[in-house]
Amino acid sequence: MEEYLQGCRAALQESRSLHIVLGNEACDLDSMVSALALAFYLSKTTEAEEVFVPVLNIKRSELPLRGDNIFMLQKVNIPQSILIFRDDIDLQALQQAGQLILTLVDHHVLPKNDANLEEAVIEVLDHRPIEHKHCPPCHVSVELVGSCATLVTERILQGAPEILDWQTAFLLHGTIILDCVNMDLKVGKATLKDSRYVEKLELVFPGLPNRNDIFNALQKAKFDVSGLTTEQMLRKDQKTIYKESIKVAISVIYMDLEVFLRRPNLTEDLGAFCQAHGYDVLVAMTIFFNPDHEPVRQLAVFCPHMALRMMICGVLERSHSPPLKLTSIPSTHSNLQAYLQGNTQVSRKKFLPLLQETLSAYLDSMKIPAGQSEVMDVPRQQVHKEMNRESKSLNLGVSQDEEDPPLPPTPMNSLVDDCPLDQGLPKLSAEAIFEKCNQISQFQATTSSLAKK
Repeated sequence: MEEYLQGCRAALQESRSLHIVLGNEACDLDSMVSALALAFYLSKTTEAEEVFVPVLNIKRSELPLRGDNIFMLQKVNIPQSILIFRDDIDLQALQQAGQLILTLVDHHVLPKNDANLEEAVIEVLDHRPIEHKHCPPCHVSVELVGSCATLVTERILQGAPEILDWQTAFLLHGTIILDCVNMDLKVGKATLKDSRYVEKLELVFPGLPNRNDIFNALQKAKFDVSGLTTEQMLRKDQKTIYKESIKVAISVIYMDLEVFLRRPNLTEDLGAFCQAHGYDVLVAMTIFFNPDHEPVRQLAVFCPHMALRMMICGVLERSHSPPLKLTSIPSTHSNLQAYLQGNTQVSRKKFLPLLQETLSAYLDSMKIPAGQSEVMDVPRQQVHKEMNRESKSLNLGVSQDEEDPPLPPTPMNSLVDDCPLDQGLPKLSAEAIFEKCNQISQFQATTSSLAKK
């Protein structure tokens, strides 16, 4: 694998057609490994003199945000310097020159800014349900398994098992285990095919890591924020919502908020982050485990606009749907209000509708002519009116890059809270896995205690 990747970098210097194997824009571990392994397989099994190049669909500077990716690369001694990132290659120029062939892996819908590349797509390999309106008109291979790496493993072991080396097997094995939450039946993410190909890899390479060991190591790496700048920590697990002229970032951070607030020059960093990306408000939601292995959630609202900040904080403090149970945390930072969140069941997913309602109420209050009511009283009245509306359908205005894909059928014990049978597999976030693993651990401890009694 390493020798092959070295050759890919050399191919970029030549003026010739390239067959790019492109992962999705999230570039999570599944996307990265699937692109690397599939391109490697195609290069070894295609008789035509095509040059297959895997491309990680993020800027090189964004790789540090993906700790599990870096962990796996280090484990197989693949230096980051030989990987090819989206800013290392101009796909648009290749397309215009008629020198681009594309295979999409772990996704099948190109974003709007890449829509003109669709005619270069000749194959898709994905594990998500097909969006027929947006899917490229080419050979599409889709199967609803837990990990796209499972489908790549299947293709290799069925097509040319002799080309599989230890590095590639290690990458595929760890990726499937992480994606399928250690093949845990209670979680319900792994399919029979996922389990079967993990077993096949272990049979061919008996020296692969113990499943529990590699899963725990990857989980730790995924949540690790040590060494990241404040901006990187905010971008690591971030969503953006829009409401007319207001743009809000909501970042999940896996550490104690009080430790985060002690970072040097924090106020300046938060202000620079908001200014650079055009955010009016930044909400940081932290989560970690205390020494008793209980989850702790905290929340901070940073907003230089005092009226908007007071409005948001006032609604959050009084919220009953859902009840956040906030307790103020002392902070010396200007434009920032921090809280301990007593209700640890309220994740970002449940928090977003409340925040959207608040923004709607704030915007409505700004439309009321001056002199009719005090500036802070009007928003409060409007908020209560908005919050009491029953069965209101919300449009969160989530940015295009953050929209969840359509969901295939899945069991009730999905990682997403309140997921009925007809809503399907979740888009797994680090936060969702973090929460569910804690729930499983608590359930096992309870049942064990009851059994002893």
